[in-house]
Amino acid sequence: MTLAYLLATSARLHPGRPAISVGNEVRLDYAGLARSAAGIATYLAVRGLMPGDRVMLAMKNNDRYFTYLFGCWWGGFVAAPLNATLHPREMAGIVADLAPRLAICDPGIADGLGPLCPDLPILEHGSTEAARAEAADPAPLADCLLNDTAWIFFTSGTTGAPKGACLSHANLLAMSTAYLADVDSVGSGDCLLHLAATSHASGLFGLSFIARGAEHVLMPSGGYEAGAMRDILQARRAVSFFAPTPLLARMRRDGIGDLADGHIRTVLTGAGPVLAQDVRDAVETFGPRLWNGYGQGETPCTITAMAKAAIAEAVAADDDAALVSVGIPRSATAVRLLDPGGREVPQGEAGEVCVRGPTVMSGYLNRPEATRETLRDGWLHTGDTARFDVAGRLILLDRLKDVIISGGMNVYAREVEDVLSRHPGVLEVAVIGRPDPEWGEEVVALIVPAPEAAGDNLAESLDAMCLDRLARFKRPKAYQMRQTLPRNAAGKVIKSLLKKDISAGSLGNQNCSTILS
Repeated sequence: MTLAYLLATSARLHPGRPAISVGNEVRLDYAGLARSAAGIATYLAVRGLMPGDRVMLAMKNNDRYFTYLFGCWWGGFVAAPLNATLHPREMAGIVADLAPRLAICDPGIADGLGPLCPDLPILEHGSTEAARAEAADPAPLADCLLNDTAWIFFTSGTTGAPKGACLSHANLLAMSTAYLADVDSVGSGDCLLHLAATSHASGLFGLSFIARGAEHVLMPSGGYEAGAMRDILQARRAVSFFAPTPLLARMRRDGIGDLADGHIRTVLTGAGPVLAQDVRDAVETFGPRLWNGYGQGETPCTITAMAKAAIAEAVAADDDAALVSVGIPRSATAVRLLDPGGREVPQGEAGEVCVRGPTVMSGYLNRPEATRETLRDGWLHTGDTARFDVAGRLILLDRLKDVIISGGMNVYAREVEDVLSRHPGVLEVAVIGRPDPEWGEEVVALIVPAPEAAGDNLAESLDAMCLDRLARFKRPKAYQMRQTLPRNAAGKVIKSLLKKDISAGSLGNQNCSTILS
């Protein structure tokens, strides 16, 4: 059994169920989705692709994304979905690494990528040729093996050039099964609303919904809009969606939570360490529907999770220790925390998160040294630091490369961010290290202030809060007020860009930097 069988089975059992909708307009039922995917498989074979060849997908959310994705798997090809917001030159760098036989792109992306990759055949989404491809005679399901590569997931590149994590059919089937076991047992009345990119977590979660013949809904504009989301929710009874915490905060301001009862089933989040106040706000907005997961491209969406009921209980008990955790290991996943010598650390101490289980990648594409460094002794070394609390919940602290060492003392950005986020004048926060000739590094806080907050006074107020709650060596030595924080497609703050700005002394178009002694 391979991933294409998920769609083939749902099409056989539930042919008339809505599969893909845009807003409240059904574009494809399950029979139509399977038929179109089989046509794409034929088209790719006619173009000369052989099973195992790679197809790059570079497009924004659209009503044919799952047609192209499952068309690859139907024919035994390997899909490589990319973040559609990458610069064409960044995509060209990935093309050089990936060596795809064909790319399926939005017209605008094709225009930018074509001149940089003149030898790359491109099928433009929405073109007459794409419509003919869907209508081609349906191909039979390819006879693939479970361990064959299905999806090459290019990492976010928050710390360097993206690497292609090779995920097999078995990896993604295990991930899909874990969703059904640990999150929700999806049924015919369920719906997955795609607010985030289908090339990342939202699309990965979608495989479980395909397996159960449930509906996928896309926003008419391609991204979040309050009015359109209200229309979608009001027409359905059990909507789930993935959104990073900044988007949840926006929904809170837009009053989307008013429709939670009777319309929203699950709010999925998990684009990095969570802050206690963000969790409280989300539960206040959406009720006991928040699920917080921790994963990475090398073992997608499946390291640990804080279940909906556990989050609701922690909010009711005002248990900050539980609220900032990412929960317990997922089904069939083992998690250990190791020191630099490979020894397991005592409970409560920080170590590197290491993972073993059926969702772990086989390795990085064309990166044998990185693969050996990451996959050691049967464990995936994530590069994240964390500790287990007394209840066995995982508390994420930082990326190993992002730990700030000031005067020989380790400062975990997460600890400082959690304190700063409690201030009512803070909308978003990121803490990084800046080179310092005396201390090695000093702590810098980058703040997106709430609309009513004033820059200089806010910095002084935040400093007083830190002095009251943190050791002095953890206290930020500077506060920079910014309009936004850069985020990747997964919603994670790109700290490498912030470090470059700070190291160069660049404030860009930001407001001010307040230096405190």
